[in-house]
Amino acid sequence: MTQSKQYDYIIIGNGLAGFQLALAISQDPYFNNKQIALIDRSLKTQNDKTWSFWEKGTGKWDSIVSKSWNEALVFTRKKELSLKLTPYTYKTIHALDFYTKAKEILEEKLNFSFIIEDVLSVENSIHPKVLTTKNSYVARHIFDSRVTEDYFSKFNNYTKIIQHFKGWIIETDLPVFNTDQFTMMDYRLKDGDQTTFTYVLPLSSTRALVEFTYFTPTLVDEATYDSYIKQYISSLLKIDNYTIVETESGSIPMTNFPFEKYSTKHITKIGTAGGWVKGSTGYSFKHSEKKVATIITNLKGNNCPSKNLFKQKYKFYDKIFLKVLHDENDKGEWIFEQFYAKNSVEAMFKFLDEESTLIEELKIMKSLFSLAFIKAFFKTL
Repeated sequence: MTQSKQYDYIIIGNGLAGFQLALAISQDPYFNNKQIALIDRSLKTQNDKTWSFWEKGTGKWDSIVSKSWNEALVFTRKKELSLKLTPYTYKTIHALDFYTKAKEILEEKLNFSFIIEDVLSVENSIHPKVLTTKNSYVARHIFDSRVTEDYFSKFNNYTKIIQHFKGWIIETDLPVFNTDQFTMMDYRLKDGDQTTFTYVLPLSSTRALVEFTYFTPTLVDEATYDSYIKQYISSLLKIDNYTIVETESGSIPMTNFPFEKYSTKHITKIGTAGGWVKGSTGYSFKHSEKKVATIITNLKGNNCPSKNLFKQKYKFYDKIFLKVLHDENDKGEWIFEQFYAKNSVEAMFKFLDEESTLIEELKIMKSLFSLAFIKAFFKTL
């Protein structure tokens, strides 16, 4: 093995967090003289997921947004809610479009290097080192998107819910989808008493993503997702003739596991590995963008990159929600019905974006007031 090549920063993992961080560094003149390496085992040439998020007005990713909506539908077995999202817009991005755009920008930067290798280990020291299957690399600081093995241990007491799902992108011969609305949650078709729902993104009048989602502690087999998606398309969308053009699946941790504690002075965990996925929703796109902005500020101020990445009160709120969902998983439909029915869209999105005031938070807590939340509150304390 040759002598370790040196960089100022190494980013492990060219996913959402890794590329967002790299792009932010590339667009700030402060880092023009810094050498940055991006290490990933994959060339990122596959569309492996879809990211959706809400934001006000125009955004920095609008050039690759595949579709946006200003109205959302929420169905429970008791109610049908139509939510006007103004002043927000709900947007969706195909991962491959994001990867392609990021690579196009970064490949033009002479101070960025792409390394396609599999990372074996990272050494936490004053000169942190990355060991791959082919080489070793040293940096001033390493940003690592690999989830710690400790998370998967059966011997910790943290609450773990998995947001796991499978989606079909289907095409129909006739125009059957209303492209002005998307379905955020539909609880009319459920797997027993568990928290399960269907998510529908109409990409055109003849094309839509139909996704069956679980918020549960355990996974299910592939055939189970397919069965519910097929049933939903037939019985609720009332579509008989369609073609499956693409599928996607995934699992997202919704947990109070302290990922942030695995960041050190010389290594910062990012993305899912850094706890950037919001525990109560599984949303990560805009949260990652905010975390990246904080890291850039910290680097320019010679502070530890992970300084002030989290607001503790929101971690506490998420912890209570997760406790309810874990202990009484059948309550999920009721929780989301109350949340969407009794609060304004702006109040809900501000709360989920961790930008709400105490008064707004108290109103949301009041809408969810129940014995389940009281019990979870005291257990969490």
